[in-house]
Amino acid sequence: MRLLLLHAFPLDPGMWEAQRPVLEGHEVVAPSIYGRGNTMDAWAGSLLAELEGPFDCCVGASMGGGCALALERQSPGLLRGLVLAGAHAGPDSPERRSFREGQIAELREQGDTEKVAVVEALRDRPDDRAVLASFPGRVLVVVGDDDPMIPVDDARVLAESAEAGLEVVAGAGHLVTLDQPERFNELLGAFLEECA
Repeated sequence: MRLLLLHAFPLDPGMWEAQRPVLEGHEVVAPSIYGRGNTMDAWAGSLLAELEGPFDCCVGASMGGGCALALERQSPGLLRGLVLAGAHAGPDSPERRSFREGQIAELREQGDTEKVAVVEALRDRPDDRAVLASFPGRVLVVVGDDDPMIPVDDARVLAESAEAGLEVVAGAGHLVTLDQPERFNELLGAFLEECA
């Protein structure tokens, strides 16, 4: 199977190292999202210029999930299955936007223009809930039971909107893939079998 892995912020594609056991035998593409502009649509457009689809499954962790939905909106059919891990499809809440503004100010002071662009994209993320709700392939939503950014109830609503599976991972925070890699690998392995 062809798999597309989209990483979380502030991590890079190296975050998927813990998933290596379940990825063996598959064709894996794990690009960096950084340096592709300051909107999710810019990220998706840049990736589409490089990627040859389709992909049997895309795994998006946190911001990678938002990028996956932007890819689907711009190129329907590129992705046949979708795993959203610690991700959401809607825009930032006003409180979250305010937090991001503070992040951007700090990063500008530090001169970190690359991270400024990423946080701007997160702050201004589009509302792709309809994209997810109409996604024709299999979808799995995974959330940690102690995720400070994605409440379990929000993940449940997201999963229901897409008639998707929902897995709440005990003992995990926002980065389920790193907090509980063995459990995440079990879930991913089972999902890939379903998609095969």
